[in-house]
Amino acid sequence: MIGPVVDVAWLEQHHAEVVIVDVRWYLDGRSGSDAYEAGHIPKSVFIDLERWLSGDSNPSSGRHPLPTPEKFAEGLVQSGIASDDTVVAYDDAGGVIAARLVWMLRVTGHGAALLDGGLQAYSGPLESGVVARPLAAFEARPWPPERLADMSDVTDRANVVLDARNRDRYRGEFDPVDSRPGHVPGARNVPCRESLTEAGTFRPVGEIRQKFVDAGVLDGDHVISYCGSGVTACHNLLALELAGLGRGRLYPGSWSQYSLAVDQPVATGDSPG
Repeated sequence: MIGPVVDVAWLEQHHAEVVIVDVRWYLDGRSGSDAYEAGHIPKSVFIDLERWLSGDSNPSSGRHPLPTPEKFAEGLVQSGIASDDTVVAYDDAGGVIAARLVWMLRVTGHGAALLDGGLQAYSGPLESGVVARPLAAFEARPWPPERLADMSDVTDRANVVLDARNRDRYRGEFDPVDSRPGHVPGARNVPCRESLTEAGTFRPVGEIRQKFVDAGVLDGDHVISYCGSGVTACHNLLALELAGLGRGRLYPGSWSQYSLAVDQPVATGDSPG
């Protein structure tokens, strides 16, 4: 299977062999589809995070729960992506949003990778408008339970729990969307964006690996990644795989679910707690 990350040079060589997908989405409410239509990598299709990569939001499941396998498959069918296609996904934020689609595909056995550096790394002319591919056949596959975690797992100190949010949100200084600030007690802060350079490309693999080791990661199979709503947490899981430390598990509900569980304790500050 293709690795979790490819660069622009690889994409240029294999452009005709893959489906390129734009997964732009913005926490501040800007339209990802409008940004896509204004300019995207040629031949790329757009997949809407809210419509196809998330289930219905509610307090019991969090802001961006995983969709049903059938809903996910329908989104890929509508986008013209077949079960045997290889997908290269990008955004304009270093891949922290597009990682959700890549993780969802890889965890269900499909070929998918992030474009290193995303839209900013692509130097060719952009294309405007909408790319429509013919409908394709995509088989719905269940989410593998061994790759998922729930609230009981993130409160189990036998697991290494990683919080992918920025440090101010982890410390509880600032939270623009969730009800309680802070983090899951025991969780280590490994901000996903700190795996990236200022240009939005991944740092050297050795640096990324050391960052995880410093957070207590020895075996990725015992790692659980969460963020605000289970989206950018996928970036840490792909970085973990890129660093050769295993695949880890996603806590889909993430902080948006945990923070609403008023019976659960919350930690603040730099210490895991």
